[in-house]
Amino acid sequence: MTLLGYHAAHEQFPPGHLLDCVVAAERAGFALANCSDHFHPWSAAQGQSGQSWPWLGAAMQTTSLPFGVVSAPGYRYHPAILAQAVATLGEMFPGRFCIALGSGEAINEGITGQAWPDKPERNARLAECAAIIRALLAGETVTHRGRVEVVEARLYTRPAQPVPLFAAAVTPESAAEVAAWADGLLTTTGPIDRIAATIAAFRDNGGAGKPVQLQHCLSWAATQEVAEREALDQWFTGAIGGDAAWQLRSPQQFDALRPIVSADSLKDAVVMSADLHRHAAAIAELMRLDVEAIYLHCVARDQHAFIQAFGETVLPQLTTGASHARPTP
Repeated sequence: MTLLGYHAAHEQFPPGHLLDCVVAAERAGFALANCSDHFHPWSAAQGQSGQSWPWLGAAMQTTSLPFGVVSAPGYRYHPAILAQAVATLGEMFPGRFCIALGSGEAINEGITGQAWPDKPERNARLAECAAIIRALLAGETVTHRGRVEVVEARLYTRPAQPVPLFAAAVTPESAAEVAAWADGLLTTTGPIDRIAATIAAFRDNGGAGKPVQLQHCLSWAATQEVAEREALDQWFTGAIGGDAAWQLRSPQQFDALRPIVSADSLKDAVVMSADLHRHAAAIAELMRLDVEAIYLHCVARDQHAFIQAFGETVLPQLTTGASHARPTP
């Protein structure tokens, strides 16, 4: 059975507000949660950039939900430091934490001043960092000299239950490349044929039998006009395709592209509707892809109205009997 979770967007909302949201989401029947890990927001209209890791500790202590986070090792986070953070949360909250490792975006990772590499190099760096993190979590003493350097690092505090290392990938090419080392796949939603191709590439190249999770982007509001307006205000970046989303370095650079994005150009990236039944149908279509979990990311500003409405109308249609289930480690 596919579990439905709540996505906490640190680039959109202050951490205190998001803490209230995950508490409300658990009460409303959401089965799990995940969050972004940004240094900058995508645009000035979003206007937030809370640090994910202290927030995760507070959120996991305050709720009983399993949590995940999407993070990019090798730039802002040295892989040994990221492994230590993963191990600490895993030790405090056994069986409730996983991380999806991605190749990153310049808007967040470029702050260190390192040269921002092309996609093949970023993927190679990701695989190298993932191997370092996995070795540290296994209790090994790691010395590694390559794209990143580690000298005699060892984690003395480690969880008794392994923390799954998912990979974050949005294209079939990337999904195929990460399948060999990842414990599972996290991908984003969009055109159903593109999602299916990405999942198939993962499963056909070493990911068969491993869990797949989706992050589903939507905008729900009381009227269609408001749903579209809020999506354009908060998530116009979803329509920026190609490699630009990974290469642009500041919210100002993204904001310069805002005038060219229309609701029509955004519709493949965000389901915009005031109709809860339409949202339920879109999620049900994704569930047919045989995925473990779908995190619902409502980009509209009123998170509590979204949580209440989906908890009362959408979740009961799709997850009867699943509210206390847990994802497979």
